[in-house]
Amino acid sequence: MMDVTLYTTPTCGYCRMVKQFLNQRDIPYREKDVSRDRQAAMEMVRRTGQQGVPVTIIDDEVIVGFDRGRLEQVLAQRSRPRPKLGAKIAGAATIARRQGTSLPDGAYVGGVKARSPADRVGLREGDVILSLDGRPLRGASDLHKALSTLSTGQVVPIIWWRNGRELSGELIF
Repeated sequence: MMDVTLYTTPTCGYCRMVKQFLNQRDIPYREKDVSRDRQAAMEMVRRTGQQGVPVTIIDDEVIVGFDRGRLEQVLAQRSRPRPKLGAKIAGAATIARRQGTSLPDGAYVGGVKARSPADRVGLREGDVILSLDGRPLRGASDLHKALSTLSTGQVVPIIWWRNGRELSGELIF
């Protein structure tokens, strides 16, 4: 299920167009009226750097204005089944700060589901995924973006860090 947030104002014609576009496709969204909700306005600027509306955020993708092509592209990517890694993921920098330790940049593995692709490749709790399919990862969002481009049945290289060593393998989705 994708998470869609729409920042709007009541007088914005393009905002109405985005809402109509989403409603026609039965896509649920959370609307935040930035003209009446100062906290929502500050949140929009903090998350996107934008001050004008409409701003649509689909998962972690920001779309400014009524950009039909971009909306269709992002929705198409999100609607097709994505392969599941089978691991709980967080940003390694966040975990390192919490634990007062030093970890490399990447996606921290907080747990692994039995018989999942993560389990089959050998990932374990405490590992940090450094790259997936040749893409370096700076955090959890980079991993989610990389996974969103993959298909079921695909085999991709993965590199991870465990106790000061780099390990590698091939994930089979």
